[in-house]
Amino acid sequence: MVAETAPARAPVFGRHERTTLAFLGLATAVGATGLAAGGTAGALLGADLAGSDAAAGVPLGLLVIGSAASAVLISVLTPRLGRAQSLTLGYLVGAAGATVVVAAAVNESFALLLLGSVLVGAANAAIFLTRYAAADAVRAEVRGRALGTVFFATALGAIASPLLLGPSGDLAKVASLPRLSGLYVVAVVAFLLAGLTLVVASTRVRELGPSTAGAAGGEARLGLHELLAGLQATRARASLIILGTSNLVMVGVMAVAPVHLTEHAHHRLEFVGAVISLHVAGMFAPSPISGWLADRVGPIAVAVAGFGLLVATGLAGTLVDLESGFAVTLLLVVLGVGWNFGIVGGSTLLSASTNPRLRPYAEGIGEVAMGVAAGIGAPLAGVLVAGGGFASLWIAGAVVATVVGAYTIRSVQRLQPLPAARKGESA
Repeated sequence: MVAETAPARAPVFGRHERTTLAFLGLATAVGATGLAAGGTAGALLGADLAGSDAAAGVPLGLLVIGSAASAVLISVLTPRLGRAQSLTLGYLVGAAGATVVVAAAVNESFALLLLGSVLVGAANAAIFLTRYAAADAVRAEVRGRALGTVFFATALGAIASPLLLGPSGDLAKVASLPRLSGLYVVAVVAFLLAGLTLVVASTRVRELGPSTAGAAGGEARLGLHELLAGLQATRARASLIILGTSNLVMVGVMAVAPVHLTEHAHHRLEFVGAVISLHVAGMFAPSPISGWLADRVGPIAVAVAGFGLLVATGLAGTLVDLESGFAVTLLLVVLGVGWNFGIVGGSTLLSASTNPRLRPYAEGIGEVAMGVAAGIGAPLAGVLVAGGGFASLWIAGAVVATVVGAYTIRSVQRLQPLPAARKGESA
């Protein structure tokens, strides 16, 4: 008698879905190599050109404002041009912005730094909007895992990016450029290559080309009343609040962390680059886990868990020795994980809570929520630290995360389970 063999387990993603995710993941991994330019190098360059630590958060604040504005433009163009073309435009504008920042460093112009930072935000928007392209290209029941897959791909470039702070600075010096401009040169190359990858992808994957317009309902113009009505639904509103708050807390800390580590804790640039890389690993590496959990237990539970981590990190930041490289590194890693759970949970909730016609616009507004929150938080963080020290920033983050986490739980606890997570689309 021949023993029966168990049937082979079906793969999570179908063949076409895997091809789409591979292109999106590759473009995101390459583009993310330029992420540290606007964050780590931007904070150091801003403090250097302005001659004050209080200015460290201004370039990053303008970058996220530029990212928010670009997200709106990309989202409006997506139903008309297709995913790949609109995202590529963001990368091209970002590459131009990184070039402007290099010129700012050469000419020691703080004003040019601010202009370039706004433009770099367009590439930042393209990188992060790609997660929605992934969620929209697969079946509803694996939406969280698709989003997590592309977010994990972001980690491959984003982790490497801060590690290039020292080496790229050395190469820039050899080329007679200011040392802090090195990461921006890397960003120019990374953004252009990411855009090229998407152009190639658009010729091979239907979901990324101009035919996306029909799928997204782009043939009929979406009215403002319909858009506002969709975003005022409880889940959509909660998702926007989750996204904005998660970014506010994380960006506020990271806007000044590099300056604290170099100028107050007196660590070398190479060490700072390694610390930021570990933080970025915390931001993106858990994405397969948080994406899987979003599909299994729901995006709201994942987001609440993220807020719990943000609160714990903020409280710990008031207790540990903030001059200790090990302690600050551990705090920043956990901060990144909390951000990841908040963003993956909030993004999956937003995608599942909006219909295909509304979704591209809702995605852009989600990025606006993140951008506006971070744009306010980054400069305020510099002022807060200048007046009350680094510890005051950690406790402020804990308070914000506590209040918003409690609001999120209260606003959605009486709702029925989200049907789109398993059966189909839900408005």
